[in-house]
Amino acid sequence: MSSKVVLITGTSSGIGLETAVGAARAGWTTVATLRDPDRAGALRDAAKRAGVTLDIRRLDVTDPDSVTTAVEGVVADYGRLDALVNNAGAGHVGTIENETVEDVRRVMEVNFFGVVQTTKAALPHLRAAGGRLITVTSVGGVVGQPFNEAYCAAKFAVEGFMESLAPVVGALGVTVSVVEPGAVATEFVNNIGLDPAEVIAAAGDYAKPLRAYVTRTQGQFANAAQTPEQVAVTVLEALTAERPAFRLQTSDWSRTFTATKLADNDGSAVLALTGAYLG
Repeated sequence: MSSKVVLITGTSSGIGLETAVGAARAGWTTVATLRDPDRAGALRDAAKRAGVTLDIRRLDVTDPDSVTTAVEGVVADYGRLDALVNNAGAGHVGTIENETVEDVRRVMEVNFFGVVQTTKAALPHLRAAGGRLITVTSVGGVVGQPFNEAYCAAKFAVEGFMESLAPVVGALGVTVSVVEPGAVATEFVNNIGLDPAEVIAAAGDYAKPLRAYVTRTQGQFANAAQTPEQVAVTVLEALTAERPAFRLQTSDWSRTFTATKLADNDGSAVLALTGAYLG
C-alpha cells in the first residue's frame, strides 16, 4: 500500500503492455487496463516472464461508466492514484472524400475523447497525490501526414488539450507530459485493422498516391521502427524523472521529424509563456 499507484490504459499489447511491465518492475503498483480482459493473455505472460505482479482490470475509454468504475475502483482499493498513462488508441488510414464524417468521429472518440474522459476522472486523485498525467500521442500530433487526416486531427487535439491543461493543473501540483513515438514495430498493419491492398483497391482516384504512401510507410515500419520496449523507456522516464519535460520524443528520428515544426522540442518555452498568464 506504500508504493505509488499508476493506471495505464490500452495494455493488451505493444507500448501499453511494455509500459505496464516496466512500471511494475520499477516498483509501482500497476493497474493495467484494457477494453477486453479476455485479451489479457499476452500481458499476463509478459508479467510472468518479468517476475512482476499486475492488477489487470477492464477499462474502455469510449465508455464513460467503464472509465469511472475503473478509476474509482482503483482509489477505493489502494487509497490513492499517483499517475495516469493515457495509452489506449487506434490507428486509422483514409481520406475524407472516401469515408464518412462518422468514421472521423469514431477516430476522435477513441483517440481524443477517450483521453479527455480518463483525464477528467483521474484528475481529482492526481491533484491529491501531486501526481503525473502522461499521454502517449504521436509524431502525428505534431506533423500532419497524408491519409492520416482523422488520426492526426485527433492527436493534434490531444496535444493541444494537454499543452493547454499543463500550466493549469501544474499550478496545483500535477505534472503533465506527452510522449511522441514515430513508427513502432508491428503497429501499422495491426493497429489500423484493415488490409492495405483492399484499401488501395477501394480508393478510386486516390489509389496511386495511397499506394505510394502505403509502400513508403510499410518500408519505414519494417526498417526503421522502434520496438514497443524502446518507446516504453521514454514513457517510464516521464513517470519517474524528477522533472520530466512536457514533450518527449522517443527516438532521434522522431526528434528530427518533429523539429521540422517544433523549434521548442521539449515544450518548455511554450509552457513558460502560457504559465506566465496565470501569474
